[in-house]
Amino acid sequence: MAETEDVVQRLRDGMARGVLSFPLTSLRDDGGLDLESYRAYLTGQLAAAPGSVTPGAVFPACGTGEFFSLNEDEYRAVVEATVEIADGRLPVVAGIGYGWAQALRFARIAEDAGVDALLVLPHYLVGAPQDGLVEQLRRIAAGTRLPLIAYQRGQVSFTAESLRRIARIPTVIGLKDGHSDLDRLQRLTLAAPEGFLFFNGAATAEIQARAYATVGVPAYSSAVHAFAPEIAGACFTALRDGDDATVNKLLRDFYVPLVELRDRVPGYAVSLVKAAARLRGLPVGPVRAPLTDPGPADVADLEKILDDGLSLVGAVRRRTA
Repeated sequence: MAETEDVVQRLRDGMARGVLSFPLTSLRDDGGLDLESYRAYLTGQLAAAPGSVTPGAVFPACGTGEFFSLNEDEYRAVVEATVEIADGRLPVVAGIGYGWAQALRFARIAEDAGVDALLVLPHYLVGAPQDGLVEQLRRIAAGTRLPLIAYQRGQVSFTAESLRRIARIPTVIGLKDGHSDLDRLQRLTLAAPEGFLFFNGAATAEIQARAYATVGVPAYSSAVHAFAPEIAGACFTALRDGDDATVNKLLRDFYVPLVELRDRVPGYAVSLVKAAARLRGLPVGPVRAPLTDPGPADVADLEKILDDGLSLVGAVRRRTA
C-alpha cells in the first residue's frame, strides 16, 4: 500500500504546516453551480495571503462545501477544478456520503478526478449499530482504491473496539471527530495503531483546538479559513507556538462572538461562512435550500465580528459596493 502510505505522510506533513481548508462551493443566485467563480475563489484561498499560513490540505465538496446539495455532475466539476488548482502542492481530500452504494458513485468520480483521499461523511438519516458502521466503511473500501478518512458526527460514533476494526481495513487511514467528547476521543486515540490520523472536526474547531491537542489531536479543520485566512493563520501560528495570550484574544474577541452568532439559527455553520465570504467580496454566492442566508440584522452583527477579527491581525476587509 505504498500509495496509501504516501498520502498519509503528505497529510501528516500538511497537518503540521497549516489548517485543513474546507472551501465553499460557489453558486449563482438562481442556485446553479458557478464553476468560474469557484475556480477564482479557490485560487485565492490556496495562495499565501499576508499573515496567513499555507493550508495543510484542501477538502472540497464536504460539509462547508454543501456536498449534501450537489448532484454528481456538479460534484465532478468541483473536485476536478480543485485537483487542477491544487496542482499537487497539497493533498486533495473530497467528501463522499449517503449509503455505501451512493458513496461509491461519488468515490469513483473523485478517483477519476485524481483526488488523493476521501472523507466519508456521516450516512443519511438513520442510526446504526457498530457492526453496521464498520461494514459501511468495508463496503466503501472494497469499491475504491483511495484512502479513506472516517467522519464521526451526528448519528455516527465509533467505540474503541470499532476503531480497532476499521483501522485494520488497509485503506482507512484516519478519523475526523465532530462530537467533542474528549473522554471518548482519548479512548479512541489510545486504541488506534501507530500512525493512524486524527482530526479535530468540531464546528469552529479553533474554539476547542487546545482541548483536542491535550488528547493527542492537534490537527483541525478551519471554516474561518474559507473567508479569513489571515485570522485562521494567526490562530494556527499562535496555537503552534504556545502563544496563549494571542490565542485567548482571538478566541475572546472573534471566535466566541462568531460561535454565539452561529448558534442562533440551524445551518449557520455554513450560511454565516458564506455571508462572511461575500462581505469580503469573494465570489461564493448564496447557500442552497434547505439552508438559508442570514437576514440583515445577523449580517450586520457578522460584519462587526469580522471587522473586529481582521483588525486583531492587522488586516482589512475589502468592502463591496
